[in-house]
Amino acid sequence: MRERWFGATGRRVPEISLAGELDLADALVLDDLDDRALREAHAAGRPVVVRAASAEEVKAALARPEVASALVDDPALRDVDLTELTYG
Repeated sequence: MRERWFGATGRRVPEISLAGELDLADALVLDDLDDRALREAHAAGRPVVVRAASAEEVKAALARPEVASALVDDPALRDVDLTELTYG
């Protein structure tokens, strides 16, 4: 399982997480990629989690270094092959 830093918390979290698995109390949770919100949260050290409903949305979210995790409802999306999606 690949992990990413959860903002400046010092914690590492799965890069793709099922809804309800992570403690999101201090995180910024976005429904889409908002450049300004991502930059501000990153500058403040605040973790950012983006909801994703498809493999393409997971890929887009994780292409952003500010994003700690893509949050999914479908367990099958946890097994997305990002290398295959990115490089074919």
